[in-house]
Amino acid sequence: MIRIVLASRLGERRWTQKKLAQETGIRAATINELYHEMTDNISLEKLDKICKALKCSPGDILVMETDDLLASGVPQRQKK
Repeated sequence: MIRIVLASRLGERRWTQKKLAQETGIRAATINELYHEMTDNISLEKLDKICKALKCSPGDILVMETDDLLASGVPQRQKK
């Protein structure tokens, strides 16, 4: 599962949703949906604007979690 972790990135930079909306020109309602992970998609254009504003890469905003992690809540150790 891929998650949008915008809330973490904004917290690290001490940015508000409002500031990100102002910097990117993306509607505040859209930023709020991304922030609260209430959407399951994001346009490449919006992702590009967010990454430029936060000076990060898409991999800093989008993270993939494995099914093992989702099922147990704890990452599974790799077998050697």
